[in-house]
Amino acid sequence: MSSCALLEPSPSEPHIASPQAAGGKYRNITPQDQSTGGFIKSLRLAWKFAFDKPKHTVPEGDIPVQPITRAQLLAAQDGTVFRMGHSTILLKLNGAFWLTDPVFSDRASPFQWLGPKRFHQPPISIEDLPPIKGVILSHDHYDHLDEDAIRRLAAKTEHFLTPLGVGDRMIAWGVDPAKVQQLDWWQSTQVGGVEFVATPAQHFSGRGLRDTNQTLWASWVIYGGGEKGKDGLRIFFSGDSGYFDGFKAIGDKHGPFDLTLMETGAYDKQWPYVHMQPEETLQAHLDLRGNWLLPIHNGTFDLAMHTWHEPFDRITALAKAQGVAITTPCMGEPLQVRNPHAGSAWWLTVDGQKALADAAGLPRKPGGDLSACATPGTPLR
Repeated sequence: MSSCALLEPSPSEPHIASPQAAGGKYRNITPQDQSTGGFIKSLRLAWKFAFDKPKHTVPEGDIPVQPITRAQLLAAQDGTVFRMGHSTILLKLNGAFWLTDPVFSDRASPFQWLGPKRFHQPPISIEDLPPIKGVILSHDHYDHLDEDAIRRLAAKTEHFLTPLGVGDRMIAWGVDPAKVQQLDWWQSTQVGGVEFVATPAQHFSGRGLRDTNQTLWASWVIYGGGEKGKDGLRIFFSGDSGYFDGFKAIGDKHGPFDLTLMETGAYDKQWPYVHMQPEETLQAHLDLRGNWLLPIHNGTFDLAMHTWHEPFDRITALAKAQGVAITTPCMGEPLQVRNPHAGSAWWLTVDGQKALADAAGLPRKPGGDLSACATPGTPLR
């Protein structure tokens, strides 16, 4: 579903001299084992996705979403994080707003009539957002790079920070080239007093059949709220990645991190190279020397064969067993990076809503049961 468009144009190739490129395409640090791949396997996976999906990959009840207003955002403290859904995070740093991988469309697909459909609406619309200082992109797959969202954000966003080649796509969509910065791994830039470092990830790219790995993918280190290495905040955004020793290299060079925003979802044993199992997510967080872990890339789209709530179940159990501080805020619920709360096990209430409502002959609560969301200081269990 991430690479299913037939006619998506290929980006230009001004960055192919990057050390990450070979033979006209970008590559990972660790070569992929090709022995279990191939076209036939891809066809079998596509068939299973289309006709043999297990039960409960989509929630029966409504995901609780805490609505956000522009006034609330403007009044929020510096160092506040809001989860919008999937891998879209709104951060307030140095008095300005930043968005990671903004996806606001109903489907993670080149078509709005086909493909994975959102489980919930975003907590705030693009039109209601205050001016955005910068958008940070990890790669060009449809569940991370939303063309409609980029077009709508273009006028109200000052800067777009992307891995090599991804910015070319946005320029082709009408974004002012002067707003776009494209970084290779380990390159950095400062915008509005916040430093961003594009760091390695183990993944792939492409939006069509002809452009595989013609743009780079990346994770991001974010320094905000003070001087690097002193009282400033350190945040890590994983983007999409399989587990690899690059996490330890990033942790050694840029850690420790106050908060890691870590991919935890859309995994499967059939594609271990490009997405992490929850056990690997936890280990990556430890490699990064993270303090608090916020699992993302879950709860919004059906992109794998596991149940929709399994990523939350597994990562919270693993974190508890290993004494790792984890936070699971509801969509739209504010989180202070300097003083996080653990969130709540809100996903446990979702499917039960339908059963309770059906038994009582009542309609489900629109927007989910907000009483399941935590308030700052509320324990997870």
